[in-house]
Amino acid sequence: MSRDEILDRLRSEYMGRSLYYYDETDSTNARIGDLAGAGAPDGTLAVADKQTAGRGRRGRGWDSPPGMNIYMSLLLRPDMDPSDAPMITILMALAVCESATEVIGGENAGDDTPAARIKWPNDIVIRGRKVCGILTEMNMEAGCISGVIVGVGINVNQGERTLFPEEIRDTATSLKLECGHAIDRSILIAMIMERFEDLYGRFTDSGDLAYLTDRYDELLVSRDREVRVLDPQGEYTGISRGIDDRGELLVETPDGEVHRVYAGEVSVRGLYGYV
Repeated sequence: MSRDEILDRLRSEYMGRSLYYYDETDSTNARIGDLAGAGAPDGTLAVADKQTAGRGRRGRGWDSPPGMNIYMSLLLRPDMDPSDAPMITILMALAVCESATEVIGGENAGDDTPAARIKWPNDIVIRGRKVCGILTEMNMEAGCISGVIVGVGINVNQGERTLFPEEIRDTATSLKLECGHAIDRSILIAMIMERFEDLYGRFTDSGDLAYLTDRYDELLVSRDREVRVLDPQGEYTGISRGIDDRGELLVETPDGEVHRVYAGEVSVRGLYGYV
């Protein structure tokens, strides 16, 4: 993987065209933050072969060894209300999910082929194990969005489970482990950029996600399954019914009430050890 190779694969009009590549860096989100402050344009992409301080949600570490995976962060400069920014995570999750399924050959060769699924709002899973995490951060100036940074970490070419840290070995996987062959990381990055550009353009035109809810719900791993919601108001369980046109998760509780979950932790029964 190299800067030239990624650029050679890109078919997007502007997403990723302003590209910064690092053999090693602390965090691509940090690098994009610096670039944003220096005036980098909409669609700027930072990609690293290795991170020394990768982060997941809630400050958790993201293991980032060299030569195997994708660590990238995208800068967006949207003209939208800050309350709309969380929908960008939904767009990136869909772009990654569909691209991952395409590169591993899922859903094309029979019922036994793996396919990626979305765990709302920011994980991609295959056969119940996590293969990707997405971290979206928003910068504000004078009450307006100055930039949105979308960080994406994808486990691509680990060929053995022992390559994962022990604490996530049972809940993580890689594209190579699931499909049996190595993946060209440059091709996958280019595919994600092209898909995301299309989804993002339609989103900025329409202002909501109504155009993709059916498509998203088909890929939602929790659809019609029991979930546990860790809400600041109190934990509760219910059945996931998909997302609304703002990307909020619809959870039907036993009393028939439908709750709209816009933030917080959601556990899916049978996934990541929730039994």
